[in-house]
Amino acid sequence: MKYKMLVLDMDDTLLTDDHRISDINKEALRKAQEMGIYVVLASGRPTPAMTSFAAELNLAHFDSYILAYNGAVIMRIKDESILFEQSLTKDEIHRLYDFSVAHKVHIITYINGKIVSETDSLYIDIEKKITGMPFEKVSNFKAAVTGSAIKCILLEEPNYLKEVEAILKKEMLDKSVATSKPYFLEVTHHGIDKAESLKRLAEKLNIKQEEIIAVGNAGNDLSMVEYAGLGVWVDNVTPELRDKADVIVASNNNDGVAEVVERFILNHSK
Repeated sequence: MKYKMLVLDMDDTLLTDDHRISDINKEALRKAQEMGIYVVLASGRPTPAMTSFAAELNLAHFDSYILAYNGAVIMRIKDESILFEQSLTKDEIHRLYDFSVAHKVHIITYINGKIVSETDSLYIDIEKKITGMPFEKVSNFKAAVTGSAIKCILLEEPNYLKEVEAILKKEMLDKSVATSKPYFLEVTHHGIDKAESLKRLAEKLNIKQEEIIAVGNAGNDLSMVEYAGLGVWVDNVTPELRDKADVIVASNNNDGVAEVVERFILNHSK
């Protein structure tokens, strides 16, 4: 099979644990793009926390795309035009806030390029570090959220958050809920996930499902890994998902993405 698109989760997949793209991964992705392969970044991250990595990979030059907020936004990098966007309404976010208070978990959302929360937390600090976005602590979350926003994250200790996830999925059937890290429970509009946005983008670019490779490591990557013609986990995949992909490659710290490019793109062109 000659693949035409390589879709990459970022944190714990493309990026090392210290949030870098290794030189080996970078070089492999340069070669893939020069062969005409679309390299697409698909992350739970907000768009502003993805663009510097897109620039590092020169994705604009190859006219590629970003799937941000777990697929709630599709952006063409070259001109920053938005192909697709689906937000949560103010009322939906307020309802999620009430749920977070009732179940004693932290909640954040994103307004005007800032992470907004009513509380401080070790886990919110991790999100601040990952995204590099400014943080605004507000005295009243509901008062601060006066309009729509793309997504919310509920944050707490992983074992407890698993219990909260089960309750949330039962109570809010009109939401998409996925885990990006054990302490991050990501909530978007119903029907939003990486696979649905990948499908939208592939149809626009006239690329078939079987011509796509998707690489990830966590629950919020599962839909696109199962959708793609070749679904790949890096070796540090969440253990319970390990049997859900076609292939497992080296970990994020050991250039797993470069292994994918070498095995399934470069070698197939020879």
